Amino acid sequence: MAERKIMIQFQNVSKEYILFKNDRERFKSLFFKPKNAKHHMALNDVSVEIFESESVGIIGDNGAGKSTLLKMITGVAFPDTGKVTVNGTVAALLELTAGFALEMTGRENIYLRGYTLGLSDIYIKEIEEKIIDFAELGDYIDQPVRTYSSGMKMRLGFAINVNIDPDILVIDEALSVGDATFKKKCKARIAEIIRQGKTVLYVSHVEDSVKEMCSKAIYLRKGEVIFQGDVNEAFRLYKEYKEKHPPKKKK
Repeated sequence: MAERKIMIQFQNVSKEYILFKNDRERFKSLFFKPKNAKHHMALNDVSVEIFESESVGIIGDNGAGKSTLLKMITGVAFPDTGKVTVNGTVAALLELTAGFALEMTGRENIYLRGYTLGLSDIYIKEIEEKIIDFAELGDYIDQPVRTYSSGMKMRLGFAINVNIDPDILVIDEALSVGDATFKKKCKARIAEIIRQGKTVLYVSHVEDSVKEMCSKAIYLRKGEVIFQGDVNEAFRLYKEYKEKHPPKKKK
């Protein structure tokens, strides 16, 4: 039996953030060491391995470390200690509207996004029409992105990321793209990518949704990996903890 390829590996990864009261305090910290600063351990000695063709759900409350984990996979953030290894092209359905050049047209932004992902001119040209057809922007594809609504920008961002044939696809369930018909189309495309044997990471609080898409789950709590493995067991532990520690009522 052939050994499975590791696509994503976290080895004893930790990441701490300093929390500032306001932008003024943050600016001052560039020149002076902050006094009485609050520290937040976003990830604490995290070690995980995600293999080729796995669909993995990432679950946990807000502040559990899910966003920091994804930012490290996509190269936006880096660990203070430990090592993160990512093998392959990553497409992230997170902040879809980030990185667009507003004065450039939608078509020109397809090439710009492609270049930032290391794609060649020839390959971008091959998938250009596929992206345009998927985005359903009509004549707006040749208009400056500054004229787009937020929904149109999200459509274009989604269309680019799911059509570049990524090795790894990262999805945030909070994503909202267009009307019901377009959302159905997006879901079908994600399902197709999973069937193709790509590695998929899916962040969600919805148990049925994770079970539908994922073969395993990683449960994060306060920056630590509590469990990684069977989806049912991950949610059992998650729900058990929430029942024992209900959110405090605001006074």
